[in-house]
Amino acid sequence: MNRRRFLLSGSLAALALGSVGALWRDEAEAETFSVTFTEREWRARLSQDAFAVLRQEATERPFTSPLLNVHETGLFHCAGCDNAVYSTEAKYDSGTGWPSFWDAIDGSIGTKTDYVLVYPRTEVHCAQCGGHFGHIFDDGPPPTGKRHCLNGVALRFQPSDTQS
Repeated sequence: MNRRRFLLSGSLAALALGSVGALWRDEAEAETFSVTFTEREWRARLSQDAFAVLRQEATERPFTSPLLNVHETGLFHCAGCDNAVYSTEAKYDSGTGWPSFWDAIDGSIGTKTDYVLVYPRTEVHCAQCGGHFGHIFDDGPPPTGKRHCLNGVALRFQPSDTQS
């Protein structure tokens, strides 16, 4: 491959990635949510780690979430807006190091295509505030075959005996 062809192919690849990123940003910006706060308000409401995950789509380190070891009955809520999003009935140990579920509570989540790693992934977020939870993969257990691989810092667990 000569230098000109190399530079041309690199330029085309950068242009394509930029276009994909622009499409993803347009899709994300088009969505509206019933719970909204300014960046300053989100920072005041959330820990630094929760802000990074929920508002900036960061990922927590695997095997660091205390929610991995939750085995009692209850609901997981969005740490940003308190929307009930996942039940322990759908929780399972995926061995990945992040809390995993095979399904969400009806109407509690939204999805969009994420190209952060260049290839498309299904990003999952709170339907109420848009907070980023993680991603959905096609390697989960029955009955859905899905693995909702979530950042524990984006969630808050509420045991059944304390729910109102």
